[in-house]
Amino acid sequence: MTTAHPVSPPASKMPPGVLALAVGAFAIGVTEFIVVGILPTIAKDLHISIESAGSLVSLYALALAIGTPLLVLLMSRLPRKAALLGLMSVFLAGNLLAAFSHTFELLLVGRVITAVAHGTFFAIGATVAASLVSKAQAGRAISVMFAGLTLAMVIGVPFGSFLGNLMGWRLPFFAVVVLAAVGLGAMARWLPAGLQQGKGGKAMTQLAALGSGPILTMMAVTTFGFGSSFAAFTFITPILTDVTGFSATMASALLIVFGIATFAGNLAGGYLTSHLGWQKALRSMLLLLAVTQVGVALAITSQWLMTVMLFVWGVFAFGLSPALQAGMLATAERYTPQAVDFASGLNISAFNLGISFGSMLGALMVSRQLMASSPWAGVAAALLALLPLAWLARKNLAAHVAGAAVH
Repeated sequence: MTTAHPVSPPASKMPPGVLALAVGAFAIGVTEFIVVGILPTIAKDLHISIESAGSLVSLYALALAIGTPLLVLLMSRLPRKAALLGLMSVFLAGNLLAAFSHTFELLLVGRVITAVAHGTFFAIGATVAASLVSKAQAGRAISVMFAGLTLAMVIGVPFGSFLGNLMGWRLPFFAVVVLAAVGLGAMARWLPAGLQQGKGGKAMTQLAALGSGPILTMMAVTTFGFGSSFAAFTFITPILTDVTGFSATMASALLIVFGIATFAGNLAGGYLTSHLGWQKALRSMLLLLAVTQVGVALAITSQWLMTVMLFVWGVFAFGLSPALQAGMLATAERYTPQAVDFASGLNISAFNLGISFGSMLGALMVSRQLMASSPWAGVAAALLALLPLAWLARKNLAAHVAGAAVH
């Protein structure tokens, strides 16, 4: 359906508004993934089990998945800039609450607040990023925004984990508060004042997206495709230490390798999405992600092979993001044009349903002493994502042919 586009300008040529969104995305990325690196420290300080501390990850994703489409719906008629500034302010407040919390329950409340703001920020932000450039550059603009998220994995999460484990788990949350303030200032300064309101029809019109087969199918692609990596990635630190045999310090350093790969993969995914179209880009990357996770499973006991495979895995795991979001925007514009923001919110939910799905799948395998085999679950999920993608491609082709016949 989508043909290759002309060569995109480099990310440095992107409008400053897109870069401002990337700054906000960086702060959010640190918050989302920092907990994985400091779970044992939180559990020890708050006198809870590691399993209970793990719910800070799964419940965050669940709150994000449920809350995002509802909040997008409520904010659908607000001016885009005001909505994004408001969401970043709520995100800042949630992290401040988490930083000052002295009980697990209060920390969880802070996480839930930030989760809902997080998802809605990306749902609305992705449509804004795409609107600031030409249609041919939409995939690249979204990837630049999401690059803030992946850059957080390269710099923010490893550094924050190191400081959190050394000086107390609250320190990374205070750092995120500062980052959120910087993001707030960048968006206030650089986002155009004249951004239109969201493409929000009446509530029932928006909710109709929930009954759209193509929208639900695209959500399935996102859930299984993006979620496939989290069966193993959720437990990547114990895998690297207990299975591969790295020291805890080396395992932390290898998270930087994975983070660099996610950053490179995100930009590569944006390039492929803009040049091949989101459907071809997704099909190629899902196949490569499945093959890569086979490689991870086979290399899991070899330190040098695992180091290489971590990088390759990171490239394809997060290279999916721009194509998945561009695919949902294109699908919504075709099938539910009055609910584009809401559909974008549903896809953010699907990303996090994928994280929950993958994490639970991995936890099930860990509980059965199958941690070393968890990458195989990811292989199956990545291949499963190809089925709804194929259905959607056929439907889009049929609609394209029908439209051409009419004209």
